[in-house]
Amino acid sequence: MMRLDRFLSGQTALSRREIGEAVRRARVTVNGAAVRSPDLKINPETDRVTLDGKPVCYAEYHYFLLHKPAGVLTAARDRSQKTVMDLLKPEDRLPGLFPCGRLDKDTSGLLLITDDGALSHRLLSPKHHITKYYLAQLRDPYDTAYEALFRSGMALREGSGEEICLPAECQGIGPHLAVVALCEGKYHQVRRMFAAAGNFVEKLLRFQLGALEMPANLAQGAYLTILPKDVEMMLKTSSISLAAAFCSVNYSSYWINERAHLW
Repeated sequence: MMRLDRFLSGQTALSRREIGEAVRRARVTVNGAAVRSPDLKINPETDRVTLDGKPVCYAEYHYFLLHKPAGVLTAARDRSQKTVMDLLKPEDRLPGLFPCGRLDKDTSGLLLITDDGALSHRLLSPKHHITKYYLAQLRDPYDTAYEALFRSGMALREGSGEEICLPAECQGIGPHLAVVALCEGKYHQVRRMFAAAGNFVEKLLRFQLGALEMPANLAQGAYLTILPKDVEMMLKTSSISLAAAFCSVNYSSYWINERAHLW
């Protein structure tokens, strides 16, 4: 059993004060009857709750798959810059939500926003080695020599020293386009790896995490609600060849017909 106000605070963007006001004004019903007490005990699994006539469905955790545009900061909040949380509709800005993992400001693509801390820990834990797939637009033509270089575990300059990358994979899908698969997330890693190989990444898109692909019809700045079983796809394995085939069909013209930002 759960208090009604606690239930509503976890499933809506209303504050506790706003929830109390909504209950007092009979805007909330439980099993078809208006209620006046915010501390009413309900069963979130079986009781039917509405707010202003709209059903409020219970979910222990929430998962949003966002197509992050370049130029938006991956952070829960920032005083001076637009963040990924600003892209959510007001009614979806639930308490406890945060972006899972990092996606650089100048990189677009798939980002999970959730309030499931345990799942986030699993996804980000080094022992799971979640593979991340990127599409890179290169300044200079793609060279197949990159493939052996990436697999070898490149050394990247870090201050006065260097850091060694885990083996990675890449595959060309066009004269200036490459798909890259990483199982770690060093700072600006894809850009730095191509720079070390003598090329330059002009634009970068993350289109897949594990076996979870970003839907090709999801516009920049848009997002959709996904289920735990969808999130579990991030923990499954794919391959560079399958990811490259998906990317070639769905994203090879991503920057040619760049979608308008929706925020």
